[in-house]
Amino acid sequence: MSSPVGPYAPAVRAGEWLASSGQIGVRSTPDGPVLVAAGFAEQARQALTNVGEVLAGRSLGWRNVVKTTVFLADMGDFAHVNEVYGGYFKEGPPPARATVQAARLPKDALVEIDVIAAL
Repeated sequence: MSSPVGPYAPAVRAGEWLASSGQIGVRSTPDGPVLVAAGFAEQARQALTNVGEVLAGRSLGWRNVVKTTVFLADMGDFAHVNEVYGGYFKEGPPPARATVQAARLPKDALVEIDVIAAL
């Protein structure tokens, strides 16, 4: 997981809930965070990997996620995000989800994902 690009925390605990900040498909390198440039599926996988690291850092997993929000640069990628996303929520029922198209995402990413998890 890379460091935030602004004055915010990767996640905040509120009572029995954890709310994550949006995660994009960036990977940490010695020169700082770099957006995975290979394409939508790769960016979606890296964004979800980053979400997974935020969860694991608080001893949580995908089973704890109750709500997600997926921001797409292009709603035409809706089916593609479903393919990648489904591979992460294999245990139990999938969380509630909202998916919206955004005019522009940080670093011109193609996808950004945040979650709310139960502790």
